[in-house]
Order: sequence, then structure tokens, then C-alpha cells
Amino acid sequence: MVEVIVVGAGPVGMMLAGELMLAGVDVVIAERRSTTELVGSRAGGFHARTIELLDQRGIADRFLAKGKTHPVPYAGTMLDISDFPTRHPYTLGIMQNDIERILAEWLDELAVPVLRDREVIGLAQGGTEVELRLADGETWHAPYVVGADGGRSVIRRAAGISFPGWDKTTSALIAEVEVTEPLPEVTYDANGIHGLSYLADGRTVRVVTSEPVRDTTGDPTLADLSTNLIAVFGTDFGVHHPTWISRFTDTTRQAATYRRDRVLLAGDAAHIHSPAGGQGIGLGIQDAVNLGWKLAQVVQGISTDSLLDTYHAERHPADARSLQYTMAASALQRQDPRIGALRDLMTAMVGFAEPRTHLAGLISGLDVHYDLGEGHALLGRRMPDLDLITAEGSTRVFTLLHRARPVLIAFDEPRDVDLGIWADRVQLVDAACDGPWELPVIGAVSAPTAVLVRPDGHVAWVGEGSTSGLADALMTWCGARPQRFA
Repeated sequence: MVEVIVVGAGPVGMMLAGELMLAGVDVVIAERRSTTELVGSRAGGFHARTIELLDQRGIADRFLAKGKTHPVPYAGTMLDISDFPTRHPYTLGIMQNDIERILAEWLDELAVPVLRDREVIGLAQGGTEVELRLADGETWHAPYVVGADGGRSVIRRAAGISFPGWDKTTSALIAEVEVTEPLPEVTYDANGIHGLSYLADGRTVRVVTSEPVRDTTGDPTLADLSTNLIAVFGTDFGVHHPTWISRFTDTTRQAATYRRDRVLLAGDAAHIHSPAGGQGIGLGIQDAVNLGWKLAQVVQGISTDSLLDTYHAERHPADARSLQYTMAASALQRQDPRIGALRDLMTAMVGFAEPRTHLAGLISGLDVHYDLGEGHALLGRRMPDLDLITAEGSTRVFTLLHRARPVLIAFDEPRDVDLGIWADRVQLVDAACDGPWELPVIGAVSAPTAVLVRPDGHVAWVGEGSTSGLADALMTWCGARPQRFA
């Protein structure tokens, strides 16, 4: 019997399965799609913190090679974050097809099994396992199941987790088609944004056109797309040969809890929102990297079941904050006099350093702060990717995280830290660092004498001249039993 079943082989499910495999967990992905092919280009990129997470696993360059970097988009303008203390001060434009292809290659290298044509239709929890019911009548069992199966999540519904939020106020058609006329400039009206642009093949055109909000049933058609374009531009540009037509809205919902006993949720299964602001896949990958190592330690008996409660405690408020941003970003895409006045005001505001920094920190995810108690400014924040000098030579903090294991970095002399029972699973690195200690949005912070960095790259303990509190932090985040590494 496998230890964790991940339902859904999208970017979030694949990232989570990779995290679990790195930790030595027997994991399998159940995916209802029969092939890896994804119709339509779908989502379009990552913000800085998500790129950092991929860098922490040593795979960011694969995505950077396929995408294109640009400043952070916001309400029709661009926010320059080149002054942010990160190796990735930009947003990366990359289509979901490429994202999934790269992650699938990574999973192949890790030997993660992805079982296709497996449609999950229900579940039951009892005792020490979860039973999954499949459409073909088969049943699977595992101690834990994670729903990464999208906004209409079967897992969320079957687990009885409510999905409160806000109904749609905007609607838009998105499509990939061919055209016979020159493309127009992007335009805005009272319904929202309207734009057409060529994809990389130079023939296929991606169309996004907002429409009046209406009650709809069934999938949109080419006729729907043509009618809406004519209403906006006076022509449909000769749209034909559609390969994909879909509809999205600004419906915003968040699961009341990310955990129900042995069932957990990640990505769109846990939260849905407008694509305005480009938060979608990035939030899900942040969920996956926060959850993966915690679930692994519980499965392996290293940590108690209560460690899983910190997944909801940390990611639910972080995601909720981003959902608020997507609602605001969606509203600002409309073009009526009042919204236009608000957008002009916001554009002027972000021309000043402090508002720009605050907003860019939120959009990029670089300002995420998990509440781990009072203490040094680093506590609960992402660890800067510092250049380090060790006995083995030069390295980077993110390089130390490639295996998804916690690391204790000691900077001060004498380095007399004794990891005791944690020595077999916590890396101890003696290092020197000459560079400045600086955090996005926060700015310069005092240099610590040591830091305990969790596998997700967040600082769990900060030494300021002593090891006070270190044992408690190790017990909380690294467990108390020997690790079983693959």
C-alpha cells in the first residue's frame, strides 16, 4: 500500500509528489486525463517567490530557459522590482503546457508513478486510512490523500469541506484560434479587458475578451466568441479553427479548512480566484512545498499528526491575502469612469517607493511571513539566498535545500552546535557570509549567528549569540524520531 495518494497531475499535484518523493515517501498520483497533453495554454507564469521555490529544488533554470522574464504586471502598468534582494527580481511568463512538461520530466527523474485514466469519484475515511473510489469500480487505500484536483475538486466535496467565498461579478472568454485580420491593441471597457496576441507558433492567436455576466450552462462556442468580439471591436477578426475555448470568472472561494483528518487540499482544490494578477499556479506550488515535508515527516513517524495543522495555519491566511489581491486586480480591469479614476490613483501611488515596495512584495510572494512567534525579523520569513563560504568551498543557501531537508547554518565562532538526535536528518553547515542581510519590503536586518531553515526555505529559528530555543525549534519542525531517507 502506498503512503500518500495525490489526486491530480497538474502542476500542484506534481510538485507535491516530487516533494514527497524527495523525502522518501511512497507516493503515487492518480490522474483522470489519459495523456499528458493539455488543450490550451492556460496559466501564464510565476512570480518571484515561486521561482525561488523551484530554485531551492535546483530546477528553476529549466523553467527560465522556456519562459520570458518581465517586470511585475499590475493594473495595466509594470512594477520594477530589480532593487528587491532576490536572485529572481521579475515575473516569468511561461505557459502551463511547458510548466507541466518540465515538472513531468522532473517526476520521471525522481521515479514518481503517475497513473492515468484513473478518475476518482469519492472517498471514505476510517481508522488509519482513506479509501478512494474510482469510476471503474476499483478502490485504493492509503494513510493520506491530497486533493490537487482543481476548483471542482471531488476530494474536497467528498471530504465534506465547505468552500465559502464570493460569486462572480466578471466573466471572460479565453480561446486559441486562427484569424484573418490584423490584431488590435488591448482595450478595456465596463466589462473588463479585451486582447488578442499571437502565440509562439506565429499562427495561433490567444484571445481574452470580457463579456457581460450571465447565467451560463455548457461550454462556450466559437459563435459566442465571435459575437462578443463584434460587440467590442466591430469585427471578430475572422476567428476560426478554435483549438480551445473556455470561460473564466472572478468567482473567489477558499476552503474552510485545508485538512479534514487524513485528507488535505492544495492549489485550486483549496482556493479559486480570478486569473487577474497571475497568482494561480504559484499559490498552489507554495502550498505544495509547505505541505510536502510536513506530510512526509508525519507519514514516517518523525513528527506527530499535529504538524499537519500548521499547513492550514500558515497557508490559509497567506492564500487569503492573495485572494483579496486578485479580487482587487480583477475589479481594476474594468473601464468605467469610477474604476478608471481608482486605477489612475493606484497607478500614481505605486510610483512612490513605499507603496510600490509593499504591493510588489505581496504580488511577488516575497513578503510571505508565517507566524512562528516573536523574535528576529527573519523568523517565519523566507531565507535569503546568500552566497556562503564553507569548508567545501563556495555555495548558496538554496543549493543546500536541493534535497528538501532542513539545514542549520552556523555563522559565528566558535561553532559548537550539537544536533544530538537530529544529526541524521538536519544538515549542519559552518559558513561565512560577507554580504548584507536584507529582506524584501522589510529592508536591512541584523546578522544572526545561526539560522535553522526548514525544507520550504522559511526560517524556523534564529540564533543571536546563543542556542537558546534551538532544541524546541528542532523538536517542533524536525520531529523526534530517526528519518527514513530513500
